[in-house]
Amino acid sequence: MSMNRRNFLASTATLAGATMLPRVALADETIKLGSILDTSGIFDAYGTPMDMAMRLAVDEINAAGGLLGRQVEVVAYDTQSDMALYSQYAQQLTRQDNVDVVHGGILSASREAIRQTMRRSNTLYFYNVLYEGGVCDRNIFINGVTPAQQVEALVPYAMSQSGPRVYVLAADYNYGQITARWIRRFVEENGGEVVATDFFPLDVSDFGSTIASIQTAAPDLVIAPLVGGAHLSFFRQWAAAGMKDRIPLASTTLGVGNEHKVLTPEEGNGIMVAYNYSQELDTPANNAFKDRWAAAYGDSSLIHEIAVSNYQGVLTWAEAVRQAESLDRDALIAALESGLSIEGPAGLITVDPRTHHAVLDVHIMEFQDQGMRVIETLPQRQPIDTQAVCDLEANPNDNTQYEIEI
Repeated sequence: MSMNRRNFLASTATLAGATMLPRVALADETIKLGSILDTSGIFDAYGTPMDMAMRLAVDEINAAGGLLGRQVEVVAYDTQSDMALYSQYAQQLTRQDNVDVVHGGILSASREAIRQTMRRSNTLYFYNVLYEGGVCDRNIFINGVTPAQQVEALVPYAMSQSGPRVYVLAADYNYGQITARWIRRFVEENGGEVVATDFFPLDVSDFGSTIASIQTAAPDLVIAPLVGGAHLSFFRQWAAAGMKDRIPLASTTLGVGNEHKVLTPEEGNGIMVAYNYSQELDTPANNAFKDRWAAAYGDSSLIHEIAVSNYQGVLTWAEAVRQAESLDRDALIAALESGLSIEGPAGLITVDPRTHHAVLDVHIMEFQDQGMRVIETLPQRQPIDTQAVCDLEANPNDNTQYEIEI
């Protein structure tokens, strides 16, 4: 009995070791990419395609052999459009999951909810969404357009199609407030006047009194940095009031979540926008991307601006890993700061070393039959707004979101 028991215990220990070793080896072999996005809740129209784009990029990287001879593993959390969960999942990714990089956040509030956690844990962070500009932090890389890249292009074009008197409707949080100030600056620089600016909480969906105020002010142009599903109601109510063909509309946000496909052509046709991406871009890179998306998901109808930005963010990180031949944070930052570029569905994306923002193409477009018709392409626009306040080459320890003097 004694001998049998010792043999049993020895055999059990050997078996336990045999079953544990592959799990340890697997953890060593995979590179963990963390993701925090709203894939349910009120912002899921933005977050779900972003998640799909991220997974497509990772699948393509893995199919090509992975990085550093290892496969990339996605560790993703759905915040359910609850800002409080961003902080919780950020800590979980860094403390429990031990991820190598994080791509995530949609609203600016979500970015700020997790940015300091990433910085404290020395976890490299990519924020792949258009935003108001001014973030200066060596631990973050930002792939979305900023106001100087987008609004500076959109405003003069929209004014040339309408006139100098502009009415602004904006979401009432930092993106909308700061973008409204940029709109005023570029309107005035182009010889125009902002006759009024109105701000709206994200849950406002009744714009009847606002439309009456616009009718009274009689501007030549309305520019609307409105955000989310509730604010989409404005564009429908505007068309229903018979105003769409009387006063032209432009927006810095409409369409980034495919809202133009929710509007009917009668509601959306002619609205002017300026973004880094359109499904109507007729380039080999974009056509091939749409084909790969359709092969993975059945069709390409869900692709939008910030989904492509997220895809390009993952490609940018992957290229840094290849060039650095390492997952070490400082080595990756050095590779990214070398002026690293990738070719994405929206064109050439280059990292600006001073600000860690993207230098990218901006396309002036108009909605037509639920698509974005490209009118003009402005190549490789610099993030000059953030460059005015942020110089990480001179001040690598900076950790500020600046309110840029406008």
